[in-house]
Amino acid sequence: MDKYGRLLSNTFIFAIGTFSSKVLVFLLMPFYTRVLSTAELGVGDLIVKTANLIIPIASVGMSNAIIRFGLDRAVDKRDVFTGGITAIACGYAVFLAAFPVLSVFGVLEDGGWLIYPYVLTSCLRSLCSQFVRSRQLVKLYAFDGVMSTVNVILFNIIFLIVFDMGFTGYVLATVCSDLVSALFLFTIASLHRYIRFSCCDWSVLGAMVRYAVPLIPTTVFWWITNASDAYFIKYYIGAEANGLLTIAYKIPTIITLLSGIFTDAWQMSAFTEDGPGRTRFFSNVFNAYQSLIFAAASGLILLCKPLNYLLAYGEFYQSWEYIPFLLLGTCFSCYVTFLGSIYMLERKSIATLVTTAAGAGINILLNMLLIPRFGVNGGTFATFASYLLVFFIRIIDTHKIVPIRWKPWKLFLNLAVLLVQSWVLITVEKGWVVWEAGLCLLLVLINLRQLLLNAQKILLRRVRHA
Repeated sequence: MDKYGRLLSNTFIFAIGTFSSKVLVFLLMPFYTRVLSTAELGVGDLIVKTANLIIPIASVGMSNAIIRFGLDRAVDKRDVFTGGITAIACGYAVFLAAFPVLSVFGVLEDGGWLIYPYVLTSCLRSLCSQFVRSRQLVKLYAFDGVMSTVNVILFNIIFLIVFDMGFTGYVLATVCSDLVSALFLFTIASLHRYIRFSCCDWSVLGAMVRYAVPLIPTTVFWWITNASDAYFIKYYIGAEANGLLTIAYKIPTIITLLSGIFTDAWQMSAFTEDGPGRTRFFSNVFNAYQSLIFAAASGLILLCKPLNYLLAYGEFYQSWEYIPFLLLGTCFSCYVTFLGSIYMLERKSIATLVTTAAGAGINILLNMLLIPRFGVNGGTFATFASYLLVFFIRIIDTHKIVPIRWKPWKLFLNLAVLLVQSWVLITVEKGWVVWEAGLCLLLVLINLRQLLLNAQKILLRRVRHA
């Protein structure tokens, strides 16, 4: 099987697990909006966001290092897994020692104690799942995705319906699911065979730490870009508005889902592709990927009102007006992640850090300027602008490594259509459906040729190697 066929095959397997699992989570939206108030959902979301800020620090960035070194054929996988366990154990011990500091600064108020089990179980699951993926056990990785989500649903029912635990149950459902997932992967994949403290090559851990440490602030900066708007919105407007923003993020999650399925498979192909046709391979995949993401965003802008009507209950319905700019930001987040795989390929952690820092800085500045004046949509636009800036920096910088042949005019045309769609949805009250449908059709036509050409290439290659 050639590189296109392998990418397609892995994408299909990841899609089976990831798509089914994420769809189940997406369908929890009506459930959350019925059993939680906007304030409760806002508080629970802030706890999760705070934990996600701490996770890369407490885990010493091992999630990135495990997949990168685990796919390296020259490195013993036992050294990778043992090193990962050691780094996470040390990092979490330091985090536990910071308990008094967090208490003094009030981080543990409003159920903040939930951060501790959330961080631990998330680190353990990430360690096991990324290592399983690095061993290219894609079917097991995909199955775990489905099983984990079923567990989230079951624990949500138990904690929110049976015990009526509010935002505490909202957080604990994920904690319990991650713990079950980590134990499942550790047992089924026999990961105990990869633990060898007595004769471990600790130089591998040193290399992993040197690679991962620059990515820790990178992850923090990504967190700032993705989550800081929630804190600014709570400060300037209130927890209720943040609850609406939390629901508004659910529809852009559909694009994140599509991107995540592809990214899992793409990293495995990108890290093993070093032949003379690498530039053409990267260019073809990027252009097809870009067309798919833009088309998906256009369709979701068209459908976001009826989707929100079905999925958001009562006062949560109004969150539809915050969706368009979140969709735009998600598009460029996907492209930024794709270009980030080039940095990972060459282990250029510093370049990843610098570009991400630029996005985080502009995000904070725009949040401070726009949210007081334009409300929640000031924050959603700040997120979009941040990702757009990082994309242009990376597409220029990565050209020195892999000169991807992309079409700037086509990207700007797609962006213009999406911006007009966003403006129509937010401002036009009568006849907006006609305008939205026409603009969506226009964008699909702009990208149709690229999608068909790349689909044809992949299918022809699969026929030749059948």
